[in-house]
Amino acid sequence: MNYILAIDQGTTSSRAVLFDNNMQIAAIAQEEFAQHFNRSGWVEHDPADIWSTVAATCRSAIARANAKAADIVAIGVANQRETTLVWEKETGKPVYNAIVWQDRRTSAYCSELKADGHETLLTERTGLLCDPYFSGTKLKWIIDNVEGVKQKAHAGKLLFGTIDCYLIWKLTGGEIHATDATNAARTMLYNIQTGQWDKDICGLLDIPMNLLPVVKDCAADFGTTRGVLFDREIPIYGVAGDQHAATIGQACFIPGMLKSTYGTGCFALLNTGQHRIISKNRLLSTIAYQLNGKKTYALEGSIFIAGAVVQWLRDGLKIIREAGETQALAEAADPEQRLYLVPAFTGLGAPYWDSECRGAIFGLVRNSGPAEIAKAALESVAYQTRDLLEAMYTDCPDSSGLGDHILRVDGGMSANNWAIQFLADILGIPVDRPRILETTALGAAWLAGMQAGFYPSQDEFAKNWVLEKRFEGQINDSNRDRLYTGWKDAVQRTLSRR
Repeated sequence: MNYILAIDQGTTSSRAVLFDNNMQIAAIAQEEFAQHFNRSGWVEHDPADIWSTVAATCRSAIARANAKAADIVAIGVANQRETTLVWEKETGKPVYNAIVWQDRRTSAYCSELKADGHETLLTERTGLLCDPYFSGTKLKWIIDNVEGVKQKAHAGKLLFGTIDCYLIWKLTGGEIHATDATNAARTMLYNIQTGQWDKDICGLLDIPMNLLPVVKDCAADFGTTRGVLFDREIPIYGVAGDQHAATIGQACFIPGMLKSTYGTGCFALLNTGQHRIISKNRLLSTIAYQLNGKKTYALEGSIFIAGAVVQWLRDGLKIIREAGETQALAEAADPEQRLYLVPAFTGLGAPYWDSECRGAIFGLVRNSGPAEIAKAALESVAYQTRDLLEAMYTDCPDSSGLGDHILRVDGGMSANNWAIQFLADILGIPVDRPRILETTALGAAWLAGMQAGFYPSQDEFAKNWVLEKRFEGQINDSNRDRLYTGWKDAVQRTLSRR
């Protein structure tokens, strides 16, 4: 038996998934790692934790399948996007912790850029908004604030990368400094129209371009492992940011197809084909995937807090011990209570993009308890998803086939039947859950396997997508709109500009 090894490096854990020649899961290994909150609004990872958990889960997945390195045909990598690292070219030593996509430390600088009228240029070139979410201002912060980094950066002694890039560099023993188009598109430094790093933006942020990696297709030769993890060289043939890998894993290859992934955050992507849509509702234009030099674009809405709200119930409030308990709590909640939890722990993403607002709970009464709060937490994810879809409807009401669409879901929270049923209720559209929920890993695996000639073509892969369950809305339009109106009111009360 031969396998494809998919590395799925996420925000709170690293996973390794081994897929067999039928693209079925042979083994999974996962390890969580620490989150570091050194100041309010700051989120960091220790790069050593990222690398050690990736190494450990790769070895563990192979062992669980009773396989060996010689059985691995190729490696695919999917990764948390926007998280930013800088390391020394000679030693590989990071100059600072990884600054995570959730980190808001550059909010003031982004406000300055917007006040000076630069956001229009940034959006036209990159498809992104001027926000701390993206890598560019995080990289600038490291250059400007870590002792000695600016001099070394200008002297060509340092390298920048998102997590995929860092893992490729580590896996290849420092031989390859490369990323793919989807990750490059999330840096706020990459022109998604021309497919090149943008000199004007790098100049604006005073970022030396010698820091930047080579950009490749999602399915390409990213070098071979150099004995760091395995006893043989294994080619790395697939790379994509996690949400793009999930889009591929969900086989959303036709314009108008829509997927939403529920991990730490929630990310909805709408395939817009060769047409890049400029959003009027503060959604992002991005590269969904790039194959054979051909870009496929998407509209994306990003929710910062989805599964992370369940982690907050567990680690912050300590009202659950594991995520699976939320379904029973939601089912037991008082149906007469109407709580709204706005999980703006690090601000709100699309379509609000308010980095200064903070979370709140509305509607509390004397007998509100853990069940009602857990229910409101799960509901908040569905409400935020509707926010995204409403914005997408407005941006492209006809051109992308949205009139008769279905939402494909994946990610950890999609296993929660109560949460996904409420999602279908509040959206009023069918929600499809696939048989394989590990769609991020599956997308990375298919890229690598297809490039190796081990897995089938794009069309054949799409035909093999299998539905596990379809959820249909069970409430009428009047109740649906009443619930959503309450959510919109709660959000308006939290926004910092009010």
